[in-house]
Amino acid sequence: MAAVTHTASRERLAAALNHQQPDRIPIDFGGTSVTGIHVSVVAALRDHYGLEKRLVKVQEPGQMLGAVDDDLRQAMGVDVVGVFRRGTKWGVPAEDWKLWKLNGLEVLVPGEFNVTIDANGDTLAYPLGDTTAPPSGRMPKDGYFFDSIERQESFDEDRLNPEDNLEEYGPIAQADLDFLRKAAQEASATGLGVAASFGGTAFGDIALVPGSALKHPRGIRSVTEWYISTSARQEFVHKVFERQCEIALANLERIHEAVGDAVQVAYICGTDFGTQTSAFCSVKTFNNLWAPYYKLVNGWIHEHTQWKTFKHSCGAVSKFVPALIEAGFDILNPVQCSATGMDPEQLKANFGEHIVFWGGGVDTQKVLPFGTPAEVREQVLRRCEVFAPGGGFVFNTIHNIQACTPVENIVAMLDAVHEFNGTK
Repeated sequence: MAAVTHTASRERLAAALNHQQPDRIPIDFGGTSVTGIHVSVVAALRDHYGLEKRLVKVQEPGQMLGAVDDDLRQAMGVDVVGVFRRGTKWGVPAEDWKLWKLNGLEVLVPGEFNVTIDANGDTLAYPLGDTTAPPSGRMPKDGYFFDSIERQESFDEDRLNPEDNLEEYGPIAQADLDFLRKAAQEASATGLGVAASFGGTAFGDIALVPGSALKHPRGIRSVTEWYISTSARQEFVHKVFERQCEIALANLERIHEAVGDAVQVAYICGTDFGTQTSAFCSVKTFNNLWAPYYKLVNGWIHEHTQWKTFKHSCGAVSKFVPALIEAGFDILNPVQCSATGMDPEQLKANFGEHIVFWGGGVDTQKVLPFGTPAEVREQVLRRCEVFAPGGGFVFNTIHNIQACTPVENIVAMLDAVHEFNGTK
């Protein structure tokens, strides 16, 4: 495999984002929290490639995603580096790293990340690392990632206060701006493509609704109650989104002053609109409840920056793609081709000139974890043949690479992309 030349990677990504044919398909692993690799697999890949023995940092301690360092990016042929905000899912800063064991594997976690083990052997995580507060995350015994713990308090239907669902949003702190500035400068200096996750623009992302970084979250914090709210309490949800959008726009202005156009891609939102076979709402509801705020955020970014905007949504979302394009999104991820109506050929033919497909390179539910290397290669080559022509494609799997995925299958996937690119 020919090594990726970092100085060409930024231009390669730029071409793909602008729907121009790049010299080869750009590859992302580790650039965002939805295009990452489980920490255990990162460690296994480092061993496979014979890289320096070192403990892997858990850069996202909810999904337990591992940091992909530069030497591993080089070995894999990755073109994108991520810029992540200072705070993590549990509200603790990603700094002052300490040793921790995950199923016997030694890894590094943020210094203020604290856990306990309950009577069942489950691992409990805590908001702000405060073990005197109610736990906000649970990893089952012998598990590999955390699920959020709902801490929904009783509420009076007639006295719901939108401010309660805005507790985690506010003006960005100077320490966080300084962190992003430094991270963006370092990322840009690599010559790689740069994707950034600034936070604050995820309207109704169900992974964030429980408020895992809050010790005593108020408002609607149950997943079920939130979905009910998007139908039965739309006025309330609008008020939450309106204020969140105001805060986000003010923060984006300050963030852009700090990072400038070192960043090429801004991760906006991970709200899922599709299930495996259907959708969480109608397109009409999307256009009424979410689109106005997406348009404001995307519009501000396109007017004031060179960033491209990144929308993550799993599932059967083909019917939403025109509305996502109308709302100003430049990028769709993870492109779940196995979901109903998500045929790769149809997606490329219908929308390939208008939106970038970032993902869709191989199925992570069946093929990558359970197929043979030959089956992985076959699917990767087929997806590249469909999505690559004319640009508008960044190779990634369909969501994060999960724990226990065979390394030989991951290597077969990477080899297939490099084979298609003519660099193997």
